[in-house]
Amino acid sequence: MRIGELSRRTGVPVPTIKYYVREGLLEPGELSSPNQAHYDESHERRLRLIRALLDVGGLKVAAIAEVLGAIDDPGRPLHKVLGAAADRLGTAGGADDDAEATAARDAVQELIARRGWQAHESNPAGEDLSRALAAMGRVGHGAFTELLDEYADAAELVARADLGYVARRASVDDLVESVVIGTVLGEAVFNAMRRLAHVDASARLYGGEDGAPGRAEEG
Repeated sequence: MRIGELSRRTGVPVPTIKYYVREGLLEPGELSSPNQAHYDESHERRLRLIRALLDVGGLKVAAIAEVLGAIDDPGRPLHKVLGAAADRLGTAGGADDDAEATAARDAVQELIARRGWQAHESNPAGEDLSRALAAMGRVGHGAFTELLDEYADAAELVARADLGYVARRASVDDLVESVVIGTVLGEAVFNAMRRLAHVDASARLYGGEDGAPGRAEEG
């Protein structure tokens, strides 16, 4: 197919496709003349993966290049390929060094050791967790760390479900895209379900006899 057809199939503008080629994210098409190149389904597949990493994963071009490099490395174990994709989804910024941050990092390190997780607190997800716990500590909710194991129980169930879905995918490209989609959209699904569960739990705990949320008695 020509670049215009590739653009129509994927919804990616022609100038953007050319930019991805220049940046090394997408292989050039096969030249059929000095000014004409042909693309095939492998280009379409790679382009869709790039867009998933960009639009759904929120990765920058440099990060996408690293993930694609991991995919294209035949010597890279699959676990490392998946890790390269998942690690790039972290949002942690610079580390804080106040008392709450130190306590939060200690809590995360202890959690990882207690659960026997094959991860390190310096992992982007571990850093994100530390920052979230530190923020809670600064507003007087440091005791939230007492719930970490209950959250970890739920997280392990969700992780097994996620990777069970990923394992059904056919190719490495499918696997990586599934990690990106499953992590980002899966978080949206899980968070929405968590809010629904909160509504239900609140209604059961504090609602009226009909199960609807109770209203404060008027004085």
